[in-house]
Amino acid sequence: MSLLPYLPAASLALCPEEQRWLIDGLWADQAVGIVGGEPKCCKSFLALDMAVAVAAGSACLRRFPVTRPGTVLLFAAEDALHVVRSRLAGICAADGLRLEDLDLQVVTAPSLRLDLEADRLRLEHTVAVLRPRMLLLDPFVRLHRIDENASGEVAPLLAFLRQLQRVHQVAVVVVHHARKGAARQRAGQALRGSSEFHAWGDSNLYLRRAEHALLLTVEHRAAPSPEAPLCIQLRANGDALALELADDDLTASQETAPAETIDDRVTGILAQAENPIPLATLRSLCRIRTATLCQTLGRLAEQQRIIKTTGGYALQPQQ
Repeated sequence: MSLLPYLPAASLALCPEEQRWLIDGLWADQAVGIVGGEPKCCKSFLALDMAVAVAAGSACLRRFPVTRPGTVLLFAAEDALHVVRSRLAGICAADGLRLEDLDLQVVTAPSLRLDLEADRLRLEHTVAVLRPRMLLLDPFVRLHRIDENASGEVAPLLAFLRQLQRVHQVAVVVVHHARKGAARQRAGQALRGSSEFHAWGDSNLYLRRAEHALLLTVEHRAAPSPEAPLCIQLRANGDALALELADDDLTASQETAPAETIDDRVTGILAQAENPIPLATLRSLCRIRTATLCQTLGRLAEQQRIIKTTGGYALQPQQ
């Protein structure tokens, strides 16, 4: 009997920092995971925003840069195709993009069931031909006729999606509902059905409403996650209709501070830190918008004044 292939741990390949993210800080490269939340929490809007960002190489939610843009394959089981197109066009308008320019492919089959071998084979063949960077399935409840509470029935379907990810190096995003009345539970534990869903994800995004606010919780299996939920909102501006981060707690004077002052503020905080500082923590300490902070960090990195590490940002070591 032949042996399984194996290597010493020290011989395993390292993943360069720039290849660890599909969407910087939001979704790991080639990750499988869940976009979850109760009804009317904009789950589909968030998933479509991710799709547009990856297909265009633009910033998701106008804040999170896409590291590895590419083809996106989408199956929207609940919405009519004209609704999907309208939502995608609204997101593109918010980004100054043309939907016609994106390599965003939409499956038009009336149904897709992962519990049927024929449908699984068709999906895998489509992924093999298109070689998408991201596969988006929305929502999970329309992809089967199994008992979502039965681990033995859920696990094989998730295992198939994991196999797709590994064989075809594709990120798999599945939109899934949370249980009604589970708002006080930890985000991952609030997902409807088997605990397999929470355990399966490499990157998971959870949406929930708190009074008038829409909160986004980010979880990663192998990377630091934001310490607190992010507040987002659905904003309309003419034809543009898209989600974006809400930074209403920041003052206009902080937003318009001179670049040199912001540079000094960031480098001053990093100089006082003993260890690298994650982006979310740095934003809280600097008290500036995420977009402004990301622009500042990019500028300082180009000037070789700071570096990005696995633990966050730090000053460039003195030679």
